[in-house]
Amino acid sequence: MSIFLRFARVHTLVGTTLSLTALFLMAAQVNGNYNWEVLVLGLTACLAANVYITGLNQLTDVEIDRINKPYLPIPNGDYTMGQARAIVFSGLGLALVGGLIGGRFLILTIVISILIGTAYSVPPIRLKRYPFWAAFCILAVRGLVVNLLLYLHFDLSLNGKSRLPAEVQILTIIIFGYSLLIAWFKDLPDTEGDEAFGVRTLSISWGRRQVWLIGSWLFGLGLLAAAAYLLFVLKNDAVGYGQLALLAIYQLMAKQVDLDQQKSIAQFYQGFWGLFFAEYILFGLFG
Repeated sequence: MSIFLRFARVHTLVGTTLSLTALFLMAAQVNGNYNWEVLVLGLTACLAANVYITGLNQLTDVEIDRINKPYLPIPNGDYTMGQARAIVFSGLGLALVGGLIGGRFLILTIVISILIGTAYSVPPIRLKRYPFWAAFCILAVRGLVVNLLLYLHFDLSLNGKSRLPAEVQILTIIIFGYSLLIAWFKDLPDTEGDEAFGVRTLSISWGRRQVWLIGSWLFGLGLLAAAAYLLFVLKNDAVGYGQLALLAIYQLMAKQVDLDQQKSIAQFYQGFWGLFFAEYILFGLFG
């Protein structure tokens, strides 16, 4: 199981699980309809799509990962290419079947995510080679598709309607910002392998420190704006003050990162995913 979780990239699985659960809870509380089968079906389809997308990226990045991420199952020999392909395409099949069972918004979520994930990794398109398009892929899926289409799916399944209330709109804006920063920060630890194979990420073009500084300023301003809107417009003190707490945690993380050490940068990036997880927990409980 530990090998599979490394292959599926456990932080992305946790992010998918928390995002779906939070959106489900936000829709369920409208009429008190907590039909957990709806959540289970959505999770099954989306986690399978997650495995397809992250696994496909590893299938196309084996040589780069030997430098950047030698602990992953393909470069370290835990999975053969044949075993990895079997897992990836099983995930694809399960995702499509689950999406078709779930209805129009769920299958639309799955298909769009799979198409973007494939274009991100697979030659000759391989959008990950281009900083703008690499960021666009993450923004489109994590920032927009998941939040908007999956909330519509849950609202239709649980309440018989398809609406986007103010809480879902502000959650989408906040997660869009996180997705931008995930795309912005994700290549910070990988400059050695990316440069060796001609992948011109922002971290290579601008330098690690410049990318980190700009990202940190954007994140801070974004959370302050979100906190103000939640506190003074939506009157949601729990989630509003939660934004300020998350910003304080980020400042502590930023003080500890060493941009000259791969391990330190990787820990910082994983910590940023932790803040992303916390947003969904806040909205799921208090949104």
